[in-house]
Amino acid sequence: MSTPTPEFPKHPFLLSIQEVEQALETNIDNGLATNQVPQRQEKYGPNELDVGGAIAWYTIFIRQLANAMVLVLFFAMALSFGIKDWVEGGVLAAVIILNVSIGFYQEYGAEKKMDALRALSSPSATVLRDGKTIVIPNAEVVPGDIVSLKMGDTIPADIRVIEAMNLNCDESSLTGEAIPVEKVTANDLMVHGTEKQAAEEGDLGIGDRINIAYATTIVRKGRGRGIVIATGMATEVGKIAASTAKKHRKAGRSMNWKKYGKAQPIKGFFRRTYDFFGKFLGLTEGTPLQIKLAKLAYFLFFCALLLAVVVFGVNKFNLARHEIIIYAISTGIAIIPESLVAVLTITMVVATTVMRKANVVVRDLSALEALGGVTNICSDKTGTLTQGAMIVKKAWLPSKTVYTVRDSMDPNNPTAGSVTQAEVKPEDEKRDYDQERTTQAIKFDVPDEKASPPPKKEPEVEAEITPDLRMFLLSAALCNLATVRYDEQDEKWKTTGEPTEIALQVFTHRFKLGKKGLEAKGWRQLAEFPFDSSIKRMSVIYEVPEDNDAQVDAANSLVFTKGAVERVLDLCSHIGIGEDRQPMTEEIKTQVLDQMTNFASQGQRVLAIAYKAWDGKYTEPEDRSPSADDAIRGTAESDLTLLGLAGIYDPPRRETTPAIHECSQAGIKVHMLTGDHPETAKAIAKEVGIIPHNLGVFPAHVAENIVMKATDFDKLTDEQIDALEELPLVIARCAPETKTRMIDALRRRNAFMAMTGDGVNDAPSLSRADVGIAMGSGSDVAKSASKIVLTDDKFNSIVAAIREGRRMFSNIQKFVLHLLTSNVGEVILLIAGLGFRDASELSVFPISPLEILWINMLTSSFPAFGLGREKANRDVMRKPPHDKRRGVFTNQVLVDMMVYGTLMGTCTLMTFVIVVYGMYGGNLGHDCNITYSESCNAVFRARAAVFAELTWMILLSAWEFKDIRRSLFRLNADDESSFPVFKDVWENRFLFFSVVIGGVSVFATIYIPYLNTSVFKHKGISWEWGVVFGMTLIFILGMEAWKFIKRHFDILDDHKVVRGAWAQGEDGGKRFNKTMSFSSLKSWRSRGRTMSNPTQPRGISANGANGSKSKEQVPQSSPLI
Repeated sequence: MSTPTPEFPKHPFLLSIQEVEQALETNIDNGLATNQVPQRQEKYGPNELDVGGAIAWYTIFIRQLANAMVLVLFFAMALSFGIKDWVEGGVLAAVIILNVSIGFYQEYGAEKKMDALRALSSPSATVLRDGKTIVIPNAEVVPGDIVSLKMGDTIPADIRVIEAMNLNCDESSLTGEAIPVEKVTANDLMVHGTEKQAAEEGDLGIGDRINIAYATTIVRKGRGRGIVIATGMATEVGKIAASTAKKHRKAGRSMNWKKYGKAQPIKGFFRRTYDFFGKFLGLTEGTPLQIKLAKLAYFLFFCALLLAVVVFGVNKFNLARHEIIIYAISTGIAIIPESLVAVLTITMVVATTVMRKANVVVRDLSALEALGGVTNICSDKTGTLTQGAMIVKKAWLPSKTVYTVRDSMDPNNPTAGSVTQAEVKPEDEKRDYDQERTTQAIKFDVPDEKASPPPKKEPEVEAEITPDLRMFLLSAALCNLATVRYDEQDEKWKTTGEPTEIALQVFTHRFKLGKKGLEAKGWRQLAEFPFDSSIKRMSVIYEVPEDNDAQVDAANSLVFTKGAVERVLDLCSHIGIGEDRQPMTEEIKTQVLDQMTNFASQGQRVLAIAYKAWDGKYTEPEDRSPSADDAIRGTAESDLTLLGLAGIYDPPRRETTPAIHECSQAGIKVHMLTGDHPETAKAIAKEVGIIPHNLGVFPAHVAENIVMKATDFDKLTDEQIDALEELPLVIARCAPETKTRMIDALRRRNAFMAMTGDGVNDAPSLSRADVGIAMGSGSDVAKSASKIVLTDDKFNSIVAAIREGRRMFSNIQKFVLHLLTSNVGEVILLIAGLGFRDASELSVFPISPLEILWINMLTSSFPAFGLGREKANRDVMRKPPHDKRRGVFTNQVLVDMMVYGTLMGTCTLMTFVIVVYGMYGGNLGHDCNITYSESCNAVFRARAAVFAELTWMILLSAWEFKDIRRSLFRLNADDESSFPVFKDVWENRFLFFSVVIGGVSVFATIYIPYLNTSVFKHKGISWEWGVVFGMTLIFILGMEAWKFIKRHFDILDDHKVVRGAWAQGEDGGKRFNKTMSFSSLKSWRSRGRTMSNPTQPRGISANGANGSKSKEQVPQSSPLI
């Protein structure tokens, strides 16, 4: 499908910015008007590449036919028609059509929903419309949109650049150019290799049109803006996509014998064949759980063939008798859980939909399975654990003046609150309380505010602008990409940009020294060196106007720098301005660092602000290679003068601490990896509960490593890291490489981790982590590397995703157990039934093939769907993470499957024996597997009883599997009602009606004439109902007895997480649960014993457990944390 292209007098790279603006009828200051957008969307269509990314309907249809269960049914149908059993063959054909149709409808709908969810996490664009900056999905971008670009963005469409500040784009995927291309705004481009200016489209190739930024390329450096000139298939990458549909094969699949040797065609052919059939059968593509269940299905398929051979063997391979073939068909059908794959698909789609409502977008279904096994979460601080709504609370100047913002919690409003100033006196000598201890065995736990008292200050007065404050504000305003403006229409302040920069820009607006106002007075930006996470600073160079309030010499350009205090301080040769200017000494550095520590200990993020005068007027160098840029940056960021420190406070989210506490209860350890100063990180970590306020709860050798600087952590070898008793809970000044090392360290301890990130440099760690989680506000590169995207950036959304992942995993266990239990019961019944021989010495099956089909397709399937919709168990977040190696098939599931299956098979077998041998003397009739006659009365009545009993057992077991350990009659231990079973089963309406309707349908299949005797091979019963009811009751009592045994003897349990003296998310164990229960009273009692035992080490585990292991404790990465 082609996309219309806007009309231009010449190609846009040849036109001026104004000409492009006029041709597209847009405005570079306000963007498109809202009423223009629908017209353009209709005219140009969605901004999407038609590359056939979605799975074709016929692929899904073929996948349904390749299902192991369907193959068994095809085989059975062919045999039925082969022996001219038209009724059974016709029913099997109808079942195949019905099953394939339902499966196709479900999976096709699931794929559509997943496509919609992937679209939510696809790259987005920041556009200007009606004068407002908004973020929209790439698909909604239209020609004429004004797009803002920053480092890490994926360019949404072909764009004519109208503003560029060190804008470099990686176009290797489009042009093959390995080095990022620097973009310009001018249209006077020269023909390559000549001094002739390009005048026609053919004069320059797409790689030389450096005022155009192309769709799907990535911004590697700088920032800029542009006008969209082409979208969708009209873009350059769209034209390439339209001209080729090249498929990329896996390595080793080539059949080129000249390049790879004479044996390569044979190897390539077999590998391609394996790939084709593996994909066709679902054995090589899909999530790990889908592949595992597909392998299970084909294993059961071969088991079905083996059972068929057993049936033939018992009957001496007398294939001339059709009954033997029919019996073999029955056993083959019985062992296959027909609806397993369909139920799994639906359950996963429901889980993704629920997560979407909780602001979690799943990009990879494998993440759903992985979430339930997460043992460690490595989270960023800013915007995730905290609100991301930053406010400059403090500013310190070298003149020993501290400015404080008071009575303001609005991060966008510079008029809210007030600013005061006070002079800071030299700090008194710190008192060493430990030197005053009475014995060597005692170390005082002194409160921070007493051990490190804040510097004494003079009384505060209203702040006034001084020359040093003006210079500080000038640097903070201009070395800044954020915007602050008052919207007259909405009557409120609006901001754009990063939260840190917004906070600084709002602070400068409090003194009427914002960036926009300064640039209006003649301050003009000449160069920008963007923030780099590896060096943690940013710089700009500005031209100084002749007449300026700062009284700066206009003969020299000025360099303004901001960044991490330690990084900036190392580049400073002086401090202060005017009369207070003095050389930077080690003593002064120590004073600055002490002031930084003082701010940081109050939970503030501290930035240093500096400047320098460039030697003369700065001019743009001709050589713009990366090495030349680095050299210029090195010159600009040397011999700086420190202007002061800014303390920025980012309050923790209210919901963060309860979410961390919930992680602790679930056996999940939370780590904070942040770029902030160690004291800031420590203060916030204490506030949200990642570490205790009193580190004395840890042994000394553990406490000293709980909070580490990234530089210290990175200096350690892998062996030294592995030798640490505990990995740090907080890493400050964290670099991208540190995150990767943390992942490797956790993996060596057999941990299963989730890692959050938002920047371009976070992509390696996100892709390396078991579950990479990108922030919705982060870069497109980070989102592409992740499996999950948080649209609201909140930590509690991660916990909600883990809770939903555990719910889904638990439900998959329930319906897998439900389906396989019925299959085990049916196989036991049929194999034991081989011993029932009629007068012709042929086996008489106790349940017919169509009865099995009815049970497996209708009776089992819908309750299984219902189990997939079950709400999370009340203790789902009080259990340890599941074992990722065992997955769904835990020891408990496997043993339960055999116990319940054996019980089911035994009860149904006994029913058949009681009816045939107890009432009718063992008369098995003649040809009772084929047709009904008077001699088959006993067999047909026994089959009806077995069919009804088996149906009811399977249906009622679905209710029992609502919890695989607790009694159906007391699913909720906290429920005080005398008989809550009716309320509990009514809670899941879908499951309730599946069981009730399935139970009632038994009467129709047994009593409808012709349908009963000719199709299902049974007939109406009377007194046999007593046996059915009795055996069903025995089966339920047997299930309850087995659950009681498991609970009483504490076997096959994944065990709850043991709580200790302190756990993450709570302060010293003083927080109590909201709900009172007997189990919580026991935990308090055990906690009291633990806390009263002075010989036991006082540690903290991810589950809050003390250092000593109990038999119930979950294996963790370490015994203390």
